[in-house]
Amino acid sequence: MTETDQFYVGRCLDGHPDDFRHLVRRYQPVLLAHLAGKLANRGAGFRSVRDKAEEAAQETFVRAYFKMDKLKKPESFLAWLLGIAENVAMEQQRKEQIRRKRESVRALCEEVPQPELSQDYALEAAIAGLPEAYREVILLRYYGGLSCGGIAERLETPLGTVTKTLSRAYALLRDTLQRQTVNEVQA
Repeated sequence: MTETDQFYVGRCLDGHPDDFRHLVRRYQPVLLAHLAGKLANRGAGFRSVRDKAEEAAQETFVRAYFKMDKLKKPESFLAWLLGIAENVAMEQQRKEQIRRKRESVRALCEEVPQPELSQDYALEAAIAGLPEAYREVILLRYYGGLSCGGIAERLETPLGTVTKTLSRAYALLRDTLQRQTVNEVQA
């Protein structure tokens, strides 16, 4: 005879934690399928989706086990479990987005060429003419030799803010140097 979810939840709450394995066996295939659908993304291989789903399922079961005393309706165990799984999947997706964003920002920072130190008065004048926030990141990046991450730590600013500020500073420098070149040609 197959016992109900309510029975196993009650047993777990009554000091028989080994009975939780029955709930895991019962719902693991359903949970894996649900999470694989949630965590699948374009371009990801089957193996990585399966791994992500298995990791999320394991985390879901661990959370369910430790929060079982908060389950108000033991007969609704599956719905409650899927709710936990939704939260776990969203957390994993958020972490993945943050990881991808950091990697792209890191790649952007590595692509920016390091200018050689020179006696180019026009460049130095253009840098000196930048607003303080832009001048500071340019000086730290090129003359201080710091990475974007190093600048973010030094200024206690988010990495995205540093890269955005650098990008705007580059644009201002380009405009200033182009205007100076045009003025020199016209003079």
